[in-house]
Amino acid sequence: MAAIVEFDTAASAIDGLVFVTMRQVSDERGTVRELFRASAFDAAGVRLDAFRQINVTETQAGAVRGMHAEAMTKLVAVVAGEALGVYVDLRAGSSTAGAVVTAPLVPGKQVLVPSGVANGFQALVDGTQYAYCFDHEWQPHMAGTACSPLDPALGIDWPLAIDPEDRAQISAKDVAAPSVADVLGARRG
Repeated sequence: MAAIVEFDTAASAIDGLVFVTMRQVSDERGTVRELFRASAFDAAGVRLDAFRQINVTETQAGAVRGMHAEAMTKLVAVVAGEALGVYVDLRAGSSTAGAVVTAPLVPGKQVLVPSGVANGFQALVDGTQYAYCFDHEWQPHMAGTACSPLDPALGIDWPLAIDPEDRAQISAKDVAAPSVADVLGARRG
C-alpha cells in the first residue's frame, strides 16, 4: 500500500526563506521524492527560475560547510543522511537583516534560500549528501558575501563540537570569514 506525503511550504523568520516538504510516495520498495516540480512551486506562490547548476556534496559527520550568500537563489536539500541547516540574512536592506534560522534537515525536506541569505550546514552522520540547485552558475569571485559559521553572535548551537583548526571539519576560508556584524556594517556604511 502506497503512503503519500503531499508537497507543502512554510514561511520562516527570514523574509523569502521557505521550508519545503517534498511530495513523497512510499511503498514496499522504498520512497520516491520530487526534488522539483515547477507546477507545485507555482501553485504555492513560490516562483523559481530555471536551474543553471546542481551540485551534491558528501560530507562527514561534524563537518560544517558555509555560511555563503552568493548572488543566487538556491533550493537545498539533504538527499541522504542528516544535517542541521543554518541560514543568516546578510541583506542590509532586508527587514530581517541579521536574522538567523536553524532547521533539522532530513531527506524529504528542502529550503528555498533567497539571494543574499547565507546558507550553511553541519552534517550529523557520515556520508550526508546535500544537494544545491542554483538559478545561476557558480563562478569564482561572483557577487555575494559570507560570514563565519563560528561567529558567537549568530547563537548557533552546533550539535557536534567543531575544532576550528581541523580542516576535515571546517575550511580555513569559512573560519576566516567576517562576523555578521562586520558584513552588515560594511553594507550599511
